[in-house]
Amino acid sequence: MWAMAKAPRRNFIALAAAAPAAAAAAQAPSAPVKKVHYRNGKKPEKTPLFNGGVSYGNLLFVAGKGAHFEGDIKAHTKHVLDEVEKELVNAGSSMEKVLKCNVYLNDLKDYKEMNEVFQGRFGAEPPVRTTIAAAGGIPGNSLVEIDVIAFI
Repeated sequence: MWAMAKAPRRNFIALAAAAPAAAAAAQAPSAPVKKVHYRNGKKPEKTPLFNGGVSYGNLLFVAGKGAHFEGDIKAHTKHVLDEVEKELVNAGSSMEKVLKCNVYLNDLKDYKEMNEVFQGRFGAEPPVRTTIAAAGGIPGNSLVEIDVIAFI
């Protein structure tokens, strides 16, 4: 009889111990989800080669943007930064929320002039940055290509 009287108590203790863990699991945030941010808000009919902006959780990855028109490094840099900013805003972010920036130059001689346009575009606390000269040039004859990682 003693064993039977203890059985309900053990069940109660086990349930009481499991309740906080179950409540925490129910309140835990769900796993991050990959989301593609289309510029026009609609998925293209044909699968694209790559996407311009993809988020995972609160991180946003923006594909490299280039300038495919005649112009100097300053015009190309301004255009590319404007395009990056459009992708960020489209996804609910901003230039001030950029954490990492990669700059690919067609020619390292353009470094100083690119920096003149780049300076201040990311706010008072700019992101970390890597700048390289791409061997073989930038696709589409752009003088500069830039990609970023930001938070939303």
